[in-house]
Amino acid sequence: MRIDKYLWCVRYYKTRNMATEACKKNQVTLNGNVAKPSKDIIPGDKITFRKDQITYIIKVLAVPDNRVGAKLVDLYRIDETPIEAFEHLEMLKLSKSHYRKFGEGRPTKKDRRDLDDFEFDFNDEENEIE
Repeated sequence: MRIDKYLWCVRYYKTRNMATEACKKNQVTLNGNVAKPSKDIIPGDKITFRKDQITYIIKVLAVPDNRVGAKLVDLYRIDETPIEAFEHLEMLKLSKSHYRKFGEGRPTKKDRRDLDDFEFDFNDEENEIE
């Protein structure tokens, strides 16, 4: 089976076209070598690819005939991705949400002025302490 089709079948990519594009952009390696979308895979191969700021490492156990359900994915691959990668992604999400809540968009003029005033007040307090 082609590597792009396999990545689509085991639900790492939503569409087969997305998997093909990832291969074309050299984001997918097979056993340490950059893989083209048409590269065939066999059980025992190790696939490494980067998606959503995480470098996934999976080992092929079997080749499915078609796209499989989410509950059956573990029959066809072993996920060897380090847990630290997922924790790092979680920290990135938390740091972004700390600054600005999701869905609020760009800062308004009032927000910017409030931030400028806050920074100015903070700097004044530092000068008074000295």
